[in-house]
Amino acid sequence: MEDDSAVMTAPNMTVDGDRLWSSLEQMAKVGPGIAGGCNRQTLTDADAEGRTLFAGWCRDAGMSMTLDRMGNMFMRHEGTQPDLDPIYIGSHLDTQPTGGKYDGVLGVLAGLEVVRAIRDMGLRTRRPIVVVNWTNEEGTRFAPSMLASGVFTGMHSEEYANSRVDAEGKTFGDELDRIGWRGDEAPGDRRIHAMFEYHIEQGPILEAENKQIGVVTHGQGLWWLEVTLTGKDAHTGSTPMSMRVNAGLGMARITEAVHRIAMAHQPDAVGAVGQANLYPNSRNVIPGKAVFTIDFRTPDAAKLASMRSQLEVEAAEIAKELGLGLQIEVTGHYEPVTFDPTLVGKVRDAADRLGLSHMDIVSGAGHDACWISKVAPTAMIFCPCVDGLSHNEAEEISPEWAKAGCDVLLHAVLDAAEIVT
Repeated sequence: MEDDSAVMTAPNMTVDGDRLWSSLEQMAKVGPGIAGGCNRQTLTDADAEGRTLFAGWCRDAGMSMTLDRMGNMFMRHEGTQPDLDPIYIGSHLDTQPTGGKYDGVLGVLAGLEVVRAIRDMGLRTRRPIVVVNWTNEEGTRFAPSMLASGVFTGMHSEEYANSRVDAEGKTFGDELDRIGWRGDEAPGDRRIHAMFEYHIEQGPILEAENKQIGVVTHGQGLWWLEVTLTGKDAHTGSTPMSMRVNAGLGMARITEAVHRIAMAHQPDAVGAVGQANLYPNSRNVIPGKAVFTIDFRTPDAAKLASMRSQLEVEAAEIAKELGLGLQIEVTGHYEPVTFDPTLVGKVRDAADRLGLSHMDIVSGAGHDACWISKVAPTAMIFCPCVDGLSHNEAEEISPEWAKAGCDVLLHAVLDAAEIVT
């Protein structure tokens, strides 16, 4: 995108950090966890309560709301030229079952705080500003993750999204209707000039490097693979070693291969087996079946393709050697993301202007911004988190970190939305 800023922001333009922190603490009371965090899974009653609280705050800040058919919430602060494409600030309010108080919600409430600060300072922008809550980013209840932003960008169909089923057999579509947060607007039926997403890092790098701001330049691509190995159930005591068809041994060998393959593609490549199940899962039965997941990630497209290819070759060789049946199913995939250089520059310039320490960083997790980058210029800002801990009720950030990133967000948004003098 072209740099069309009209007026440079001044370092004394800042958000109200205490108000931002208070909003975070109040939202954390909605869908509380059992160990200090949150359980506000998507399309639950707690999600509906959190949406209602957020919508009320936005109305108090003079914003209007539109809902699309995926339940995505678009809260609009008007610009002096309403026909111009808006600047979007977005993330998500849903959490993991044992989630923290800041993952996702920080970006949504920071967007609200940006609008509040603009109103407090009496500023006007040419472009409208829209704060968005994307539905079902986590994907913990209804897989896959980033579902509604995926529909918005045409990566998934509405039919596909509505048919997703949770562990109790309830569908996404039915639950969205039940909580009353389905709108009329067709997903994707709106234009975006630029979008910023502010998020906790979910990793330990910023804290370890003593940096206040992560300037996100790329997002990792990933392959999610589900492997099924089929052998033969047999007695562990009476079956000779040479006559076993051990699916558990095959899983162990492939698990080691995943680690070795990721290490061979350094730097900036990761891989691991996550979920693993052996059947019949009895202490005195040789496993006749193993089902497990593999997660490969890297911001390098060539490395991503190479890791999957090498794994498939080695897994086939291991299965053949052990006499196992092998099936590999792709359960998730997206290509690496390069965020918009102009918007990334605005984030970096804002951090410099505010005198905040910063570093370039690659996102190791998926975010709604990764899908939105397919249809509009997009950038991300990272906030440090203690020990890199996330998707955990012990997730922690500081009020100072939260405000620093929100100040950067404010300046980047004002630059992109164009202050009117």
